[in-house]
Amino acid sequence: MTAAMASGLVGAVCTAGIPAAHAAERPSAGRRDPAHHDVLFVSAHPDDEAGNLSTFGLWRERLGLRTGVVTITRGEGGGNAVGPEEGAPLGMLREGEERSATALAGIENIFYLDKPDFWYTLSAPLTERIWHERDTLERMVRLLRMTTPHTVVTMDPRPFNQHGGHQMSARLAIEAFFLAGDERAFPDQISCEGLRPWHPRRLLSQNYGFSDLLGPDAPKERRKDPDTGLPVIGVWSGHTSRERGKTWAQVERDASRMYRSQGWAAMPPEVPTDPEKLGSDWFSVLADKGRAVGAPVREQDELRPVYAEFRKWTRRVGLPWLANNAQPDYPAPPSTTVPEVAVAPVLNGVEGEAEYPGPELRLRHWEGDEVPAADSSATAKMSRHGDDLYVLVTVTDDREGTRLEKEDAKRHWRTDSVEITLDPRGNGDDTSVTFKTGIFPFTDGDGGPVAERDADNRQGPAEKTAPGMRVAAAVGEPYKGYTVEAKIPLGELPAAADPERFAANILVYDSDTQDKTGQTRLAWSPFGSAQADPYVWGTARLEGYTPPADRPTVPAEPEIPTEAARSEDSPASVEQARRTGVPLGGGPRPCR
Repeated sequence: MTAAMASGLVGAVCTAGIPAAHAAERPSAGRRDPAHHDVLFVSAHPDDEAGNLSTFGLWRERLGLRTGVVTITRGEGGGNAVGPEEGAPLGMLREGEERSATALAGIENIFYLDKPDFWYTLSAPLTERIWHERDTLERMVRLLRMTTPHTVVTMDPRPFNQHGGHQMSARLAIEAFFLAGDERAFPDQISCEGLRPWHPRRLLSQNYGFSDLLGPDAPKERRKDPDTGLPVIGVWSGHTSRERGKTWAQVERDASRMYRSQGWAAMPPEVPTDPEKLGSDWFSVLADKGRAVGAPVREQDELRPVYAEFRKWTRRVGLPWLANNAQPDYPAPPSTTVPEVAVAPVLNGVEGEAEYPGPELRLRHWEGDEVPAADSSATAKMSRHGDDLYVLVTVTDDREGTRLEKEDAKRHWRTDSVEITLDPRGNGDDTSVTFKTGIFPFTDGDGGPVAERDADNRQGPAEKTAPGMRVAAAVGEPYKGYTVEAKIPLGELPAAADPERFAANILVYDSDTQDKTGQTRLAWSPFGSAQADPYVWGTARLEGYTPPADRPTVPAEPEIPTEAARSEDSPASVEQARRTGVPLGGGPRPCR
């Protein structure tokens, strides 16, 4: 498949953005092989492909290109806006959503690798460990050799503000792209399973840096990514689908709204009809004609560990320009002093005299809708008594979100909630060494506040994962907001608190609907993925504190959930394996 065919951009005569010179070309190699796909999209979770379904649908309808999807996990660690399912049952639910949504773009096959989706992390190395990287890479290479794609499309491998699963799926796709044609890579696939080396031609990665360029003319210009220096191509979403009688942008929106468990049914059902208001899907060209596309390398100094590790990986795979400007210019984090109080605050959701004598911390807009203060605003205060940290968060809010049942008090970002994140040593590279709690100020019926832990050193209800923690809340009547107060024993953190480097962030999630979706997010330190990036968190010096001498300074080994849905339990996956001959989970074929 040529570059022109893939991009739909180049050529003297174009029909709906697709070169007439190539419109008659139909890939023929492997057409009789039910496993063959012209394009293979590699991602981490169900719905990661949603933003490119207009492109895959257009390529299929106009060029006859068959796209398959590789989804490494089934998204078991995500939220659920439609029911109580979590873990493997949620994964099965999300598989059904993905198959229904991608079918609108003519995608028949989704290959799941049965790896666990544990929680939202920014760490590719942590994800690599949980996914058993070598095994996942072997499965990926096997899939490329069996599905014989000419073009591989994947996610952005760069680390800032990116889910670690997204980063890792891209890294694996990039390595598999080059290894699939090397007979020395996983040789048993060739000598035992009877597969042949396969050399894909083109490697693309998602690029959302051009999403503000609208209209049909935007993709016609030659563009380069300002960071990597790589060429970028675009595919306009406003072409009309002959089969469906609507723009591919509208088809994509119809598909996206099928991801109901992720709250995407709340998306506006209609996209603009004005062509000048419709955008394009943008992709960086990482390789063409089977070879890496090169660009100048611009070194960065004083890289933090996450970014130094990424640069090392780019050099190992021969794509060092991917690390250009990978580390952002982090703003100076805020700082405060947590005063010691002689008398412990009364935990009642009300600020008593002398309970919080320290400075008031203002939370600022972080993500989502920017709204007036009466709609969503918040302040926080902290104090310490003995070995206990106290946090008081006062929230102004004009409308209640969903009152979850106590049994469903998890994934706190789905409704009104407060999140407190603590890095005891102040040097964490990811949240597996931290303490993070989500606090719901109210629950269903007459239920009071409840707390849980998520995406940290331990996960689950606070009464099990932090039994010494206590929370209280005062909810306005009539409702104009709430106050949350929490007592967090420092002894329940993953390691001893360093009083000079102790780091924290305080975040508020505001939901104005009853569909378990959020609208506005606030944070004391709002930058990037403020809830998941310890580099962003502010310093909260613990005045007069000395931790017990026997408390460990090395964080405890994290407990990470690894429950994953299995393809063998999915009738759709079993039927697909029978039809295509590709083993379940990308596993090995019997030796021949």
